[in-house]
Amino acid sequence: MHGTMMKKLLCAGAIALAALAPLAQAEEKKTFNLAWTIYVGWMPWKYADESGIMKKWADKYGIEVNISQINDYVESINQYSAGQFDGVVATSMDALSIPAAGGVDTTALIVGSYSNGNDGLVMKGTSDLKQIKGQQVHLVELSVSHYILAKALDSVGLSEKDVQVVNTSDADIVAAFSTADVRNVATWSPLLQEVAATPDAHQVFDSASVPGHVKDLLIVNSETLADNPAFGKAVTGAWYEVMAIMASDTPQGAELRAQLGAASGTDQAGYEAQLKGTHMFYQPAEAVAFISGEPAHEAMDSVRKFSFDHGLLGDGADSADFVGIAMPAGALGDQGNLKLRFDTTYMQMAADGAL
Repeated sequence: MHGTMMKKLLCAGAIALAALAPLAQAEEKKTFNLAWTIYVGWMPWKYADESGIMKKWADKYGIEVNISQINDYVESINQYSAGQFDGVVATSMDALSIPAAGGVDTTALIVGSYSNGNDGLVMKGTSDLKQIKGQQVHLVELSVSHYILAKALDSVGLSEKDVQVVNTSDADIVAAFSTADVRNVATWSPLLQEVAATPDAHQVFDSASVPGHVKDLLIVNSETLADNPAFGKAVTGAWYEVMAIMASDTPQGAELRAQLGAASGTDQAGYEAQLKGTHMFYQPAEAVAFISGEPAHEAMDSVRKFSFDHGLLGDGADSADFVGIAMPAGALGDQGNLKLRFDTTYMQMAADGAL
């Protein structure tokens, strides 16, 4: 998930479809479609679907919510941008650089978690990050790994021009690091654990050093949400019911974590290890407090500047301000082109027991 981000993948087709989609979306409707991809913080959508919890909440509000697993993370966001899904899971960086930058007004309905160690930089033969100067770093270019590298370099007074980024697919990262020539990689869990366990490997920086920068969201079409508050209520209610089970020290909670571990290619222990590198917001009030705070605002400001510097806001962007972002702690960018909204309305309803 935290890979393959942008790829400049806003294919012309997705943008063309997105341009046609708003009229179809701006209406009250009864059936909604969500998409998710495998990552520790998004696996609960599988349980929401298969346990019947999503159906229960949808029935309460007289609607139907279909949840689909998609194998290709970027493709799922492109399909959302083209109007094929009403909502999709995405990191904050990708929500900005794909739908929002492509002109699709998007709302972060649920702030589910942030990476708190699941993304990191590993060096071979040294634990001194400054030694990376002049070396190659293998990573998925324009991904969260790339962002983490930039933050790591900044932490020791270096910048990207001090290293050579070698674009390497997530499928090849572990094998690449096992060769003598590859000295440094940036990647995400569970690949991060694999490379860090290699002899003479040293994890020199990870996302725990920049808490809140890699936010894991459920994003939805803003017009669809505005026209269909029942959609926002049902989805948010279902999510936090699953969160309560997942956080619980009960047989049901253990069974849930084991199920999600197996579904993500590991087991309960492996899944719980990945959860340790994830700051989950099990309580809606925690999510509201986090996204309303100044640190989350500063993190989003950093993400949008990285996105602009790397061409992720599109050819028409003349500055990081090109895409307007609404946040509780204050607006960022051009509010005349407001395309990404962090709206706490529905999470607050969940916190207040008003769903």
